[in-house]
Amino acid sequence: MHINFNDLFLKMQDQLESVQADPDANIIIELINRIRPTDSRDHHEIHEKFQALIQALLITPNAIFSFNGYILKLMNHYKQANLYADSGILSLDGFWNQLGQRIGAHFLPLLHDDSKLESLVGLAFHDKNDQYWLENIEKSDWIQLLQLLDQSRNFQEAKLGIKREMIKAITVLSYRISGIGLYPEFINAQPVLQEYESPFLVQNREIVEFIEQYKKIHREIISPHEQEAIVDADQALVMIEQCRELVLKTRRAVRRIGVSLSLTYLLSLLEQCLDRIELLINIMVEENQIRYQSISELICDLVDAHYSENSVRALLSNNSELIALQVTENASKTGEHYVSTDKQGFFGMYKAAAGAGVIIAIMSSLKVLAGRLVLAPLMQAFLYSMNYSLGFMLIHVLHFTVATKQPAMTAAALASTVQHQKGSKNAQIAELASLIINIIRTQFIAILGNISIAIPTAALITLLWQWLMNEPLLSHAKADALLHSLNPFTSLAIFHAAIAGVCLFLSGLIAGYFDNMAVYRKIGPRLKAHPKLKIWLGQDKLNKFSNYIERNLGALAGNFLFGIMLGSMGTLGFILGLPIDIRHIAFASANFMQGLICMNGTPDFGIIFVSFLGVLLIGLTNLFVSFTLTVIVALRARRVRFEQWKPLAKLVLTHFVTRPIDFFWPPKQPVEIDEDHILAHKVKK
Repeated sequence: MHINFNDLFLKMQDQLESVQADPDANIIIELINRIRPTDSRDHHEIHEKFQALIQALLITPNAIFSFNGYILKLMNHYKQANLYADSGILSLDGFWNQLGQRIGAHFLPLLHDDSKLESLVGLAFHDKNDQYWLENIEKSDWIQLLQLLDQSRNFQEAKLGIKREMIKAITVLSYRISGIGLYPEFINAQPVLQEYESPFLVQNREIVEFIEQYKKIHREIISPHEQEAIVDADQALVMIEQCRELVLKTRRAVRRIGVSLSLTYLLSLLEQCLDRIELLINIMVEENQIRYQSISELICDLVDAHYSENSVRALLSNNSELIALQVTENASKTGEHYVSTDKQGFFGMYKAAAGAGVIIAIMSSLKVLAGRLVLAPLMQAFLYSMNYSLGFMLIHVLHFTVATKQPAMTAAALASTVQHQKGSKNAQIAELASLIINIIRTQFIAILGNISIAIPTAALITLLWQWLMNEPLLSHAKADALLHSLNPFTSLAIFHAAIAGVCLFLSGLIAGYFDNMAVYRKIGPRLKAHPKLKIWLGQDKLNKFSNYIERNLGALAGNFLFGIMLGSMGTLGFILGLPIDIRHIAFASANFMQGLICMNGTPDFGIIFVSFLGVLLIGLTNLFVSFTLTVIVALRARRVRFEQWKPLAKLVLTHFVTRPIDFFWPPKQPVEIDEDHILAHKVKK
């Protein structure tokens, strides 16, 4: 690919020879315009255009000299230290202040200081896709270009000017790292920092020593080659690596000690500062290959930061990972108990679901009775919400199971399995297929347990009410309306079931959040030490109560808030004038029976079939929506990309065709799919 750069090289030469104080930034802007690819992800085009620039530098007389001198002169025209120390690095303001500032910047853009190098970065890389094609430039191309520019020993004063700015940035970053390492929240997460000298403080001492050594060398008359050989930053880099290890150790400990938003923010900020200071030190003292790679990484980071430093999405992405991981981690631990592999677990799940079915039928009947009361919308929403919330909490306390609560838990367990890649891809797919089959079978028996008991219990309550009170539980009009709301063809039943699926997903996240909070805020030990509770309950009872709350706070909070979501959604739709409501399979099955008993006349087969079909479709929608949302969040929280969905789906479908009974009844031996099965399937294909 031939691109003409001669006119730009001539202009660069004129800039060097000119006594004009301000170098022309339009030259570098035009050069980048010429090498910018039409497709930022087309590796071939990126490589060809970058090579065109390199070849032009090689064959054009004095082009390397002019290019190098122009770039150095242009950079020294701007203030650089802030760019190196701040761009792409979170502010010490904290998460909430940063969030407010970034949201405000979308409505009222910030002012830019044209004297800083950030303004040149914004002008030169003005296309939002620049960050992507820069990242896709091959390392060998970067090294080749930077080697050409580094051949010349001219412009030493200009190079020293840039290094002085880098030293300022390194100093700022080092003190910033020390300050963050002294934050109480970080010390609480790593109490060992109080027992020995913190590496966050030691690194500052080593960095200061390195900078003094560097300044001393440059005050003496030593050749540039000897300068690089004398300056030693090894000890500083060792301490930076120790700081990074401590940050990683804290991230791993999060699963045990919990995490807060402020701690997450501090960890992200520390990682960014450590990465940047290491890059800058490498650029100053390392040998050619590492130096060139560090320069290319710094350029990519700065361009990426130009487009992300005011992005709300980037801020949320940087800080949500640890919290999402902790939330889904708690859910995955719970989810393991929701998957049965043998007959004992299978029938145990049925009993737990059957017990919940009885309570669900009672809750459904109480909601019908509450609907008879003439109340303000908010009071009605409160009654409905308390009915659901207290009922779900009672189900949990009695160790019963609501089928639709499972997907939010089992999806996280599935994501945890994907994360721990054991053996080959085929082995991982086989393990996942076995887990999915076990999940489907457990879901099936849980749903069967809920509805097989909820339906006859609801019928019994409806008939008893009619016999004892001498009136139907529902009027004929309300019974018809209830059955109509289950019709998947003439009502919004499926849409409302999807809303309930979202609520189920949110309740799973809420449960994980409160489980995390119970650990991080030490709720159990604090309850045990509560002076008034000791007097009221006694230490033994208080210990039992505290242990129970610590283990179950997430589940209780998730169930309570899930009940409020279900109970208030219809009222919210009424207030907003929107067709918003919920449909949940367990309550739909109870309503199905209540509507049939209370309707005028004998129900025909068509109504029974369509209504029951609606109940099943409501259940499938509940499960699908909550499961899908949870597995997406769980995979993202673990930084896992799983691209084997198609072969996994084919394997599960093949197993369904060959052994469908495994999906509905526990086999004598646990379901295991070996790699040979997958390989045989591939060969047939």
